[in-house]
Amino acid sequence: MKLIFLGPPGAGKGTLALKAVEILKVEQISTGSIFRAAIAAKSPLGVKVKEIIDSGKLVDDDTTIALVKERLAMDDVQKGYILDGFPRTIVQAQALDTFSVVEKVINFDIPDSGVLERLGGRRVCRKCGYNFHLIFNKPAKENICDHCGGEIYTRDDDRPEAVQKRLEVYRKQTAPLIDFYRNRGLLQDIDARPMVDEIVVNFKKALGI
Repeated sequence: MKLIFLGPPGAGKGTLALKAVEILKVEQISTGSIFRAAIAAKSPLGVKVKEIIDSGKLVDDDTTIALVKERLAMDDVQKGYILDGFPRTIVQAQALDTFSVVEKVINFDIPDSGVLERLGGRRVCRKCGYNFHLIFNKPAKENICDHCGGEIYTRDDDRPEAVQKRLEVYRKQTAPLIDFYRNRGLLQDIDARPMVDEIVVNFKKALGI
């Protein structure tokens, strides 16, 4: 099955993608992982991406599309995939149509207040990178990682002002994709507010499995 996951930052797309990979036995593909793989391989596109990132700029649509097209041509995704983080714009979605046929688009729906609560409560261990949450997954000892004893902190992009800015960017650039795919009869909304197990159940229902 060939799927796209949509939803604002903090909607839980990455967490559900890991579950979906186990259920569907397909590859999860994110632009970040594609960029890292291309850079590591030192391919022509990888070299270009490294130069763009090193200069502090965002990777342009044409380069991103070319990399995704290259990745989706590989043997391990011919039976299916989950695209997480692509497409981000209508231009990217229209380009995707030219080299792959998406079967369903899952939109993880959550209000801004839910995103602010979820990301605002997230804490990360400086040492091992494990994620905690002040509401959903508290550490046993305040500000100390249960796994390695490292210091737990709030990432800059999880602070309220940063989250609000990320949401504004999402609403402007990516949210139009919701109507784009809904009008084509491919979109399935899933409430992203419940706990993961409930979302997994609803995800299976949406796919009819």
